[in-house]
Amino acid sequence: MITFFKNSTIIVLLSIISCTNNEETKEAKEILKIKQYEVKKCCENITSRTNLIVNQKNNKTLNDSIYVESIDSIYTDSMVVIEQGIFSMGASDQNGALNREYPIHKVKVNSFLMDIHEVTNAQFKTFIDESGYITTAEKKIDWEVLKKQLPKNTPKPDDKLLEPGSLVFSMPNEVSSLIDFSQWWKWTKGASWKHPNGPNSSIIGLENHPVVHISYQDAVEYAKWYGKRLPTEAEWEWAARGGLKNKIYPWGNENVNKGEAKCNFWSGNFPLENNKKDGYLLTAPVMNYPANKYGLYDMAGNVWEICSDWYDANYYSSLMKNTLTTDPKGPKTWKYPREPNDPKKVVRGGSFLCNDSYCSSYRASARMPYSKDTGMSHTGFRCVKDI
Repeated sequence: MITFFKNSTIIVLLSIISCTNNEETKEAKEILKIKQYEVKKCCENITSRTNLIVNQKNNKTLNDSIYVESIDSIYTDSMVVIEQGIFSMGASDQNGALNREYPIHKVKVNSFLMDIHEVTNAQFKTFIDESGYITTAEKKIDWEVLKKQLPKNTPKPDDKLLEPGSLVFSMPNEVSSLIDFSQWWKWTKGASWKHPNGPNSSIIGLENHPVVHISYQDAVEYAKWYGKRLPTEAEWEWAARGGLKNKIYPWGNENVNKGEAKCNFWSGNFPLENNKKDGYLLTAPVMNYPANKYGLYDMAGNVWEICSDWYDANYYSSLMKNTLTTDPKGPKTWKYPREPNDPKKVVRGGSFLCNDSYCSSYRASARMPYSKDTGMSHTGFRCVKDI
């Protein structure tokens, strides 16, 4: 990915486009014009492992000694009934919202069951122990698959860079800008759900924290094992709003920085300083903050949650022809011009890295693309079940 700056505009050229094709390059520039503030306001700048694997040098092996949090919450395997209803899906407030959250449209969601909290490390370990499943992050990377997401004739990287691993957040000492995500995201060999901060880390003491480094397929396999499924984007937003009409957050409209801690987010100067106002530097135990009106915990912050829908920034516009859309399942396929050959799913809810100065995605309407085959230290999931 190559980035140019001109007249307060960022033009991102997809690496998949050949430099010898002037017409395609010109078209790409038009498609991919992104206002600088929009790029800064959204952490979608790192949505896949591809570029970091190929371009990153001196991959770090991280030690988790500063990250371990003690168990201080009780977790359960409960689900709650989310009753059917009609709501206005999308952003109703300009504060922090991006174009992908518009236009607002009427949606009906039928009743379903939803996990009251994100899937925990303990729950996921039980699944692994019972099924023998091996996650994406624990498998060697297939170069034949990876190269399809890169410019033609990109040389194959050293085999060491294709060893199993995942994307780990690493707090930098300094940053040159909020656009270069490689300053705090590191492709880390040996990182996975059971080694969340690298091969020398573990989930001991983090059993009731949400599991991370989960790919879309990992989440699907877990859900299937227990007779569940991933939520649609519409189900997720309906549940997150908790019956509140046109509010910004799952708890209402009070800013995340005011009053008592409402969720796990980045409190401080992202990504350099975190004052742990919410009590945690990275993930927090599930059920640690107040539930919304439907009895659901962590529908804002902590970790991003994977949904079943393909991602298309303009999908909402396609629903405007309907007076009311019932149980939308998302577009038929993904559309993401910046990385057209890298399949994207939707993630919701924001994470412990979200901050008003960078990514205020703890808003109920916030949505982001997520590469199917990518695991990250701020992404997990929860399940739903048909009634």
